[in-house]
Parts: sequence; structure tokens; C-alpha cells
Amino acid sequence: MRALSIQQPWSWLIVNGFKDIENRDWRCHRRGRILVHAGKKVDRDAMEDLLAGRHPVTGELLRFDLPEVFETGGIVGEAEIAGCVEHSDSPWFVGRFGILMRNAWPLPFQPCKGALGFFEPTFDVPAETPTPSKPVAVDLFSAIDIARSA
Repeated sequence: MRALSIQQPWSWLIVNGFKDIENRDWRCHRRGRILVHAGKKVDRDAMEDLLAGRHPVTGELLRFDLPEVFETGGIVGEAEIAGCVEHSDSPWFVGRFGILMRNAWPLPFQPCKGALGFFEPTFDVPAETPTPSKPVAVDLFSAIDIARSA
């Protein structure tokens, strides 16, 4: 499944059903389910507004519980892209184009690298536990003789 990288706190707002549109400068032709990737970069102004209980776009009072930590650098949820618009009455719409998001939900965090546009995520596989090397027999007398002759 393809993913779209979205800065925090916007990605959290989408996968938790608060934000119904993702603003972009480009038209989106994709439809259907996608993974939502929380980029490593955080929109600090939007985060400050949310933490102060304000809607980051309208400035109106918001009343919902925020997480203690906004995870970054990985997949945080899924959503369905229902369309792309140039005008919307959504209080979240501010962009040239709005990607309509619906049927979104959070997923357990999975770290992975993001990319521009839609991308196929690759997940880091935990490194295998190294196998202890077999002991090597060393002839100490030969090693001492080699060291003396050097």
C-alpha cells in the first residue's frame, strides 16, 4: 500500500478523525486506501496552537485530548482518499488543493523513511543477533616464535 508523508500534528489529526482534508500545492489523482506517514519534521506553529487548545487554521477553541507524544518518522495510520478539491467548506482547508480524507484510523507506530509524494514504505527489519564466532585454536609457541623473529 502506498503512503503519504504528512507533518505532525496534521497526521495525528487525520488518523484520529479530526481533520478531513490534507492541503497540497499539487492535484491528487489517487483514490482509495493509503498509509499515513508522520514525517520527521513538525509544524511547530500548528503544534503550538493545538497545545494551547486552538484550531491551527481558524483559531477557534478545540476540545479534545492530545497524546503525550506525537510520533514522527513512521507510519501512524491509514486513511481513504475520496477525492481532490480546489474549494471546500472544511475548516481545515487552506491549500491550493485539498485531498479529501475519510475512514481514517490510527495504527501501531512503524518506523520507516518518508519521501515526497506517494511512496512505497520500506520497513527496517531488526538486525539478526550475531552468531558467536567459533573459537580459533592458536599455537602459542608458534605465535611467540613469529613475534620474536619480527
